[in-house]
Amino acid sequence: MEQTNSQLKNQDTQSHEWDTRLHHATKATHEDWIGRGISYFCIGIIILVVASMLWFITSKGIATFTQNHVSLWKFLSGTNWAPDQGQIGALPMILGSFAVTFAAAIVATPFALGTAIFMTEISPNRGRKFLQPVIELLVGIPSVVYGFIGLAVIVPFMRHVVGGSGFGIISATFVLFVMVLPTITSMTVDSLRAVPRFYKEASLALGATRWQTVSRVILRSATSGILTAIIFGMARAFGEALAVQMVIGNAAIMPKNLISPASTLTSQLTTGIGDTIDGTLPNNALWSLALILLLMSLFFNALVRFIAKRGQLKHER
Repeated sequence: MEQTNSQLKNQDTQSHEWDTRLHHATKATHEDWIGRGISYFCIGIIILVVASMLWFITSKGIATFTQNHVSLWKFLSGTNWAPDQGQIGALPMILGSFAVTFAAAIVATPFALGTAIFMTEISPNRGRKFLQPVIELLVGIPSVVYGFIGLAVIVPFMRHVVGGSGFGIISATFVLFVMVLPTITSMTVDSLRAVPRFYKEASLALGATRWQTVSRVILRSATSGILTAIIFGMARAFGEALAVQMVIGNAAIMPKNLISPASTLTSQLTTGIGDTIDGTLPNNALWSLALILLLMSLFFNALVRFIAKRGQLKHER
């Protein structure tokens, strides 16, 4: 009987010890809690910074309409930009930004697509050895260098070929073309490499030529990724400031053609923000231009997510 009671006590003691060990936090558990806390703290800081930026730009941007009582329609559709005289039509800058963005994307996309096809399907080894370093080099060149090259080469060339001052949308288009080409190319290469290999093998097994396989199978399968690359390139072109400012002419007037001087949202911001007083109409008008840039960035991001989601649903089907 005493032996049975002793065994039961020993079992209770061991059970209590195991319960204590199970419920006691080990060193690894403490490290996991610390790591999780640091991660949550960093995420909270990022969310706070982004929310603060959105609130700050939005509050500054809407001051033109809430404090200065400027009509939103007049601001978006007006063609005269003279904030000192109370005229703040932003349509010339909006059209200039869209013109250089779409023109650069139209020019850069065929070159980027051809380069990506060469690097993935025609000569992967040479593409990886020669073209990849060139693309990485173009990405690392500062914007001011592109602007100086455009100012020293493209502007005189356009002045000699088409006449005029040489400054304008076409000059900015050529500069942005070189700047967005690496972005579109690298993302297109990743999209083409992500196409399952058996797609290509099945197409070739059915008797299709290499070009038929590339054009009708690989490119169609990578359509969502290619569109995403183009949108990212357009987003960079739309937000570029310094290089565009140096070659577009910075004339806040309605662009008549591709060779006439014009202005973009970013170029107007960089040239005018230092010459205004905080809280005045000219300063608030520039912040409204910044708000348009912010909204366009959000639009581009939403469009990328939409395209990626559509592509994912297409592959799942």
